[in-house]
Amino acid sequence: MFTLDAISLRLGGHVILDRASAALPPRSRVGLVGRNGAGKSSLLKLIAGVYELDGGRIEAPSGTRIGYVAQEAPGGSATPFETVLAAAEERAALLAEAEHAMDAHRIAEIHERLNAIDAHGAPARAARILAGLGFSEEAQHQPLETFSGGWRMRVALAALLFSEPDLLLLDEPSNHLDLEAALWLESFLKTYRNSLIVVSHERDLLNHVVDYILHVDHGKATLYAGNYDQFERQRRERQAQAAAARASQEAKRKKLQAYVERWRYKAHTARQAQSRLKALSRMEPIAEALDDASLVFDFPSPKETKPPLLLLEDASVGYVPDTPVLSGLDLRIDPDDRIALVGRNGNGKTTLARLLAKQLAPMTGRIAASGKLTVGYFAQHQIEELVADDTPLQHMERLLPGAKPGEVRNQLARFGFSGDKVSVAVRQLSGGERARLSLALITRQAPHILILDEPTNHLDVDAREALVQALAAFAGAVIVVSHDRHLLGLIADRLLLVADGTVREFDGSLDDYRDSVLSVAKSGKGNGKAPGPKVNRKEKRKAAADARERTKALRKAVVQAEADMKALTVRRDALDADLVNAAPTEASALMKQRGALTRDIEEAEARWLEASEAVEAAMSEVYA
Repeated sequence: MFTLDAISLRLGGHVILDRASAALPPRSRVGLVGRNGAGKSSLLKLIAGVYELDGGRIEAPSGTRIGYVAQEAPGGSATPFETVLAAAEERAALLAEAEHAMDAHRIAEIHERLNAIDAHGAPARAARILAGLGFSEEAQHQPLETFSGGWRMRVALAALLFSEPDLLLLDEPSNHLDLEAALWLESFLKTYRNSLIVVSHERDLLNHVVDYILHVDHGKATLYAGNYDQFERQRRERQAQAAAARASQEAKRKKLQAYVERWRYKAHTARQAQSRLKALSRMEPIAEALDDASLVFDFPSPKETKPPLLLLEDASVGYVPDTPVLSGLDLRIDPDDRIALVGRNGNGKTTLARLLAKQLAPMTGRIAASGKLTVGYFAQHQIEELVADDTPLQHMERLLPGAKPGEVRNQLARFGFSGDKVSVAVRQLSGGERARLSLALITRQAPHILILDEPTNHLDVDAREALVQALAAFAGAVIVVSHDRHLLGLIADRLLLVADGTVREFDGSLDDYRDSVLSVAKSGKGNGKAPGPKVNRKEKRKAAADARERTKALRKAVVQAEADMKALTVRRDALDADLVNAAPTEASALMKQRGALTRDIEEAEARWLEASEAVEAAMSEVYA
């Protein structure tokens, strides 16, 4: 049993953890979740011994080996393979002792222990882990100093996995990984034999790997049995119960307050009024789940344009003359496309994204774009390029010269920046807020195509879910590079494999691609193509275009119904605000207006549902 007993932590004068407690069962695999800034990483550092407790105790079984990735990436002339092997400290010490041991009995003990820890199989196991994390056989034997920081962090992760600690601590292990390495890591952790605590915003990893969720919120920790989806259900139930309790408490508070106001100054009832006043003062408010601006994503709808949006014919692209990164590119992008770019890091996914975003011109071949095509391109580095001392409002005004103040603020409000938040300096914004600001900036012209390169890196699980929903509602094309399989599974219906210097359609689903990646990682062979029958992509693309043309009126109806629902809901919310302070004589008329608005909303919802189902049915025939 691993126990957190009333632990407290303060950092920079702020309370991060406040007498938080939890008892983790032996050999449990725990997902550590919570909103950004809740204290997840800090808790992990407390367990690892990096931070010292301000109160409470952390108890673990005697002799527990705790493994945690250091902040600094390994470097120097050692190779990844040598670094990973060196992580098995007991093996290294025994081998060194065996070279000089003279006593026959001790030599026998050493070899018996080496056999017990499978020391002779260690080199093969180290190579498999490195290969799973994306290192080719050649790369495994190159000096660490020749790798970037991200690749060296992969080596640190490989060394930690290889060492097999009794308690494995992982803090966002997918952050430096591509989709392929993230898939392998998930597969590896599923079979990890010891205890595991992982901080992650990857919903699929939390669903497939862990059997407990430890939720950190407002300084406290609550343990839930099950995976992330089961935790979500339990949390919603608790929130519903809290909302019901809050409503009951508010009704009781109003009743007490009314009694006090009426009778507190009457002599014969003053005592009773005073007792109720004391009851009011002792009534602890029940926490309310407030609307969270960090969950606001609303992509503006582009103007309708005829397909194709983009057409590449035998194009090549690169950075050095006569040395293309990708060549032989034949690609068509249509308005309703939802595309995931897959393939190992370094194969050219970002290069292709930059070509489609018009940041690179083709070296050879042809690229044709539709009419007044606009593209919104989100790159990982854009968050770091925001001006630290400028506000979101200043950033947007700079990119929308001549726009009315209301238009500028409306675009920021689509991504959760309203009120005083538009005037906060970027340096004071969290990573997730900066990501939302970047998305607000790149979509200011209602682009026809969104190209997103790892958009979820700074978002927590709830914010990622909000982003998925916003992308699903977006009326244009989406092209995404991401290691978040949950996002890809819900958004992408077309996979483009970037490998071997070119791009080709992947004939299969995301699950097929996962199986292919894991099969290749296990066998060390294969070309990355998923098994299964071939499909005629040309015919399928034509059928999809025909289906889009047939459903044009229906899709317009969907957009109109969505707009109606949004406008009507805004009016009803405003009416609700008026009702709070309305006089009894006004309340009846306002309630009638509210009833009419509710009926209109329900009618708009019915129109939206009918049109959406018709569109989905037409398109499902194509993608069945």
